Amino acid sequence: MNFQNLMAQAQKMQKDITKKKEEIDNKVFIGKSEWVSVEINGKKELIKINIDFEGIIEKDDKEMLEDMIKIAINDANSKVDKEIEEKMGAYGSQFNGLF
Repeated sequence: MNFQNLMAQAQKMQKDITKKKEEIDNKVFIGKSEWVSVEINGKKELIKINIDFEGIIEKDDKEMLEDMIKIAINDANSKVDKEIEEKMGAYGSQFNGLF
């Protein structure tokens, strides 16, 4: 394989990686717990929190609500990680995990 072909393949791969990363960054992931749902983007930035108070939870039950928010955010973050692994994992295996 000559050097020019190798460089062309590397540039194409870099464009593919950048495109897939942008797709992930712009996607909205929804995390849920029993009374809370959150939306985050692929950069793991919190976009929205929704709390369902409709007769299920007392408004003064702060500690439980905080736990539900934490669970929902962690759920959304794990979905981002899964999406990154699915879309970018192939590149990492080609370079022994450098990505």
